[in-house]
Amino acid sequence: MNSQDKLPRRQMMKATAAALSGAALAAANSTSLAAAGAVAGVQKVLRIGVISATIRGKPQPRNGHTWHFAQYLHPDIDLDAFCKFVDPGSANFFRKYVRNPRCTFDQLPFPDTRITHYYDADPKVAADFAVAFPGVKVAPSIAEMVDQVDAIWLGDASGFGDDHFDLVAPGLSKGLPTFCDKPIGETPAGTRKILEFARKHKTPIMSSSLFRHELGTEAALRMRDSGEFGTIEYMVASLQSGYSDSGWMVYGQHPAWMVMTLMGAGVEAVSLYARGNAGHARVTFADRMPADIWYGRPNTPFIYNHTEIHFQKRKYEYSPAIEGDFWYGHHYEMFRMAATFREMVKTRVEPVPHQEILEVTAMIHAGAKSRAEQSRLVKLAEVM
Repeated sequence: MNSQDKLPRRQMMKATAAALSGAALAAANSTSLAAAGAVAGVQKVLRIGVISATIRGKPQPRNGHTWHFAQYLHPDIDLDAFCKFVDPGSANFFRKYVRNPRCTFDQLPFPDTRITHYYDADPKVAADFAVAFPGVKVAPSIAEMVDQVDAIWLGDASGFGDDHFDLVAPGLSKGLPTFCDKPIGETPAGTRKILEFARKHKTPIMSSSLFRHELGTEAALRMRDSGEFGTIEYMVASLQSGYSDSGWMVYGQHPAWMVMTLMGAGVEAVSLYARGNAGHARVTFADRMPADIWYGRPNTPFIYNHTEIHFQKRKYEYSPAIEGDFWYGHHYEMFRMAATFREMVKTRVEPVPHQEILEVTAMIHAGAKSRAEQSRLVKLAEVM
């Protein structure tokens, strides 16, 4: 047993976060500091422009993927103003965890990032964000924003991705490292268009589900990569939410991303069966055992999502919770997503392969096609 095995999980998690961040920065230290324009050992503060996507053209007034996720990149908050704008649950979450000086993972606030501009189709919504996060300016247009920032974060809590290309293309064309929320493109063709545009302009891009950044996912990846427990023979990625066909297109992305993160690219086909509040998808590969997605899994108590992995020599399962506390674990996974984006901005190294991003979109559409065609096994090639 090593020394970390004797640590409480919360302490071990802080050590993991520090190690992950430190290793990435050390690996790129000589180049990232120069790229950031460091002078006398002081790094340039990276200016982040945040964009809120729409839902079929309708603004998202309290877009959780900007108000909750992106805010880690900004050290300042008017907590009283924030709590007046948002729902009581979010207010309590921020007071108890997100902006609590005792819950920083020894990493927050980031010393070298600030959100300088926020764009929303409704300027009033952006103005509220600027009040809650002092120092942020309302961007009158994306065209003006991209001339004044170093990177772009596109947040989309419940949209379908139909407006994403138009929102991120201006920044990508200028070489600004970009986070493009899921679903990155509404269709496989839309996702491919964004990825190819980023590649054409040699601009790093990142997209993924929050599930990819759970503490349990990090542990599972270490188990997989160590080889100590053998290969993954089977896994189930579940989401505690009532199934709907439209919900599958947006929130089905989460368990699909969990499968992709742990099993990797190379999905061959998807079959989706749904009844009532539950949907079950079988994900097959040409060269390995299948994985299952359970969308609509009932859990008592509430855990939101649950992942079960069967290695050859061990079964490992987890939820976002840390020490039984979902909200503390949720704070961690949001922080790790922001930290991963920050590392990409500093190093210009993409954390997620393009093929994985594309296959997740294709998995969702193969599942939808399967559901419409009596749950037959639909090959990804049919929707790509």
